[in-house]
Amino acid sequence: MTISAGSNGYLTRHSRDFPLHHLSHFHLPDAAMMQVLLRSLLVLALSLRALAAPEVNVGSTKVTGRSLDLFQQEFFGGIPYAEPPVGSLRFQPPSPKTVSGDTFDASQYGKGCLQAQGQLDQESEDCLTVNIIRPAGVSQISKLPVLFWTYGGSFVNGNSSFYNGSGIVARSVQRGTPIIYVNFNYRLGPLGFPQGQEVSDNGVLNLGQKDQLTALQWIQGNIEAFGGDNSKVIASGESAGAIMTSIQMLNPDFSKVARGAILESGGPASTAELPGAAKQAVWQNFTGFVSSCASVALSNNTLDCLRKANSSEITTAFFKVLQVTGSTPVFDPSMDGPGGHIPDAPSNILASGNFAQIPFISGTNLDEGTLFTPTTVQFNEAAIRQLFVTIIPPQVDAATFNATFDKLLQLYPANDALGSPYGTGNETFGLPAGYKRVAAIQGDISFQSQRRSLSQIASRAGISVYSYLFTQPTPNAPPSLGVFHSSEIAYVYGKPTDTTASGLALSAAIVDYWMSFVTSLDPNDGKGSNRTQWPQYTPQNEVLLQLNANDTKTIPDTYRQEQIDFINSNPPSFRHRRALVDLRAD
Repeated sequence: MTISAGSNGYLTRHSRDFPLHHLSHFHLPDAAMMQVLLRSLLVLALSLRALAAPEVNVGSTKVTGRSLDLFQQEFFGGIPYAEPPVGSLRFQPPSPKTVSGDTFDASQYGKGCLQAQGQLDQESEDCLTVNIIRPAGVSQISKLPVLFWTYGGSFVNGNSSFYNGSGIVARSVQRGTPIIYVNFNYRLGPLGFPQGQEVSDNGVLNLGQKDQLTALQWIQGNIEAFGGDNSKVIASGESAGAIMTSIQMLNPDFSKVARGAILESGGPASTAELPGAAKQAVWQNFTGFVSSCASVALSNNTLDCLRKANSSEITTAFFKVLQVTGSTPVFDPSMDGPGGHIPDAPSNILASGNFAQIPFISGTNLDEGTLFTPTTVQFNEAAIRQLFVTIIPPQVDAATFNATFDKLLQLYPANDALGSPYGTGNETFGLPAGYKRVAAIQGDISFQSQRRSLSQIASRAGISVYSYLFTQPTPNAPPSLGVFHSSEIAYVYGKPTDTTASGLALSAAIVDYWMSFVTSLDPNDGKGSNRTQWPQYTPQNEVLLQLNANDTKTIPDTYRQEQIDFINSNPPSFRHRRALVDLRAD
């Protein structure tokens, strides 16, 4: 999902100086002369304003951004928060960095991180940068709250430049609660989420997670220079970004870098947090596709060679692994043991109560599973069983897993009227049998169960929780997708896909809820749009806010209760992972 305006993510203005001394050669009436003079003065003023780019002192370095005149905002981009992870720093945790030297040009986004289907001229391993959008006129003493965004992309693609926060910042100013928007790039695929025994032994699992935490630590040390308040940071993200953020919340110390969170379609076990060694074959395949390292692929001594390989070899191998593994997740967060980001199964950590005690918003879309479900497979019961046995290998003995899966099939019968996309009756959209059944199972295992479990556990611990269900259809989208995964992002960024009056009103309300939470930890500050009261999710009142242009209201959190209760009662059997991954997502 790309939220942008203009080729570089912003609307820009081009002007040139008008030579005022040439006016004396024009033979015009006085009124016409005055119009030319005024027009010329305006062009000159705009040109001078463009020359007066915004500046911020970070330590002893003058950081120069650019003005976004159309939005009355200022942009600072491509600012490094860690050393370039190249050479000996490839496959290493991020090494924190701040700008140095007399000046630093922050007028543009930095390059995105390497990804399988990207373009090397637009991407680089030197990609660990942050971007900041703030209202014009902010000073170092402004102390504005900060919204920090982590993009999704199945941990294998994404770029901070795709997410233009200007609409969010503009709305925050309009409603009288100005904020600063920050996003960043993190390493992807094998560079960000390497796998295997050697990687685990060397303590370099979950590098993308470490990038995210390092960026948040950079904010703690530097955002005040840009007018932000480092004690009022809200960490947000969608899909992989929400999963990463919720994983950070498993650590009680996360409250030191964020005072709250917004999780869009993702929880701490939406992917299977297996030990790194469980994906040894993935790492062997990847190394085998790196031409200069193929000879050491099976040696368990690959990192030294891989650090010397060029970026082109890495991206080629990255792409080939995804081709070979198809829809199976291969590069995602892993359990990394004591002191790591995921020291134990998330369900165990949450049950212990030893996690970050911070308020959060958490929600899902109506049809989370459709975007991840193949449309070319005849899903009879045997095919569904084989799919899940292959993708979710049993953590318990085979007999227990089979009994668990038999119960799952019983709870999700072969009845198209009960499948996803929901509310479409027996319509099958011309797709193979079982599509709607698998989409329902997939959406509940990976997303709906995660959102409900996290909301229940946190609210019982006394944490302020607000939950939502997004049910707004996307105009002109294939009807077989329903209200699909990621379709809410456009509304959060103030660029709704439904541009009718009701669609625009829904987007304004969503941004207002988000901005209210960023500034007050409560989505109901009464500022901005006239919107439905969003009740807190509590053990005595487990309710959601249904977000829909024509039907926003409070609903009980009881949909598919028997099915989701069964899933949440069996974490070892399901491992709460995505059963299927389609790179169209996020």
